[in-house]
Order: sequence, then C-alpha cells, then structure tokens
Amino acid sequence: MDERAMMNPLDLPLIPLLPACFVAGLILGYAYFAALRHTAGLIVKGGQPLLGLALTFGRLALLGGGFWLAVQAGALALLTALAGVLGAKAVILRRARQGESA
Repeated sequence: MDERAMMNPLDLPLIPLLPACFVAGLILGYAYFAALRHTAGLIVKGGQPLLGLALTFGRLALLGGGFWLAVQAGALALLTALAGVLGAKAVILRRARQGESA
C-alpha cells in the first residue's frame, strides 16, 4: 500500500477537526450518561441484571472507543472531545434537576 494514500489524523486542519470532536463528544457523552441513568434505574427497580451489565460494558466501550479515536488526532482533539462529554453531562444534570423541581 502506498504510504501517501494513508491519511494521518495529525495532518487534518484544526478548524474543522476541533468542532467535530466537540460535537462527537457531546453525542458520546449524551449516550454514556443516558445509558448510565437507564442502568441506575434498572438497579433501583430490580430490573434485569444482564441488561444492566450489557449497558455498563457498552457505554464504557463506546466512550473508550470514542476517546481512542480522538487520541489519534492529537491532544487538542482529545481535550475537545472531553469538553463535549462534560458539556453533555451538564445538560443532562440540568434537565434532571428541572424535572425534580417540577
């Protein structure tokens, strides 16, 4: 395989890369924390333990895979993806608190 045909993620321009990593982090974070909330609901309600276990492994694998992809593009991409995950956490927590007060 020709070495020039392979694309190095570090060669991508930062202008489109960082917003894409942030949005991907938001999506990953939302999926992670939604699955975490569903798993906690299963535990509290005495639901199916295998489903809770599958959700736990699934969300960890999804988050780990997403961060691994971001690492391939460099440290700034990883930090931007992490900021997206933390932003999704803040949104989900805000929605949960508004639901409790209503």
